[in-house]
Amino acid sequence: MVAPEVAGINGIRGWLLVLCAVLVLYQPLTLAVELSTALVALPIRGLPLGLMLAARLIVTAIGIAAGLALVGRRPAAVSLTKAALLLSAAMDQFVYATSIMPNNRLPGTTPWYAAASLIFYSVWLAYVFRSKRIRRTYAD
Repeated sequence: MVAPEVAGINGIRGWLLVLCAVLVLYQPLTLAVELSTALVALPIRGLPLGLMLAARLIVTAIGIAAGLALVGRRPAAVSLTKAALLLSAAMDQFVYATSIMPNNRLPGTTPWYAAASLIFYSVWLAYVFRSKRIRRTYAD
């Protein structure tokens, strides 16, 4: 029998590396862009927007922690990643369902953005739940 490392199933490569990049790079950059436009509206929209930005910051921080835990092969990395993906999906749906966050989406396109977000996070969650690479890499 070939060892998992030799078979290429173990380790942080491929889609697992992409997931780590999404959690550690893409989500913080997206938050930074959103913050740059939302902070201008903070005096007008007040406390609800401030709370929304704080919640988005916390969810993004959990995502970064999950990505770093995956890269560091920490014991609870997979559970933290599942939680981070679920929280990110829920936060996106809340943002799309309310008018608290300023946006420049065309009228009538919000359901498409919400659906795309659900698909994005559903695909990543399915990958985390079903991946042989994740099971073998984090089996210890």
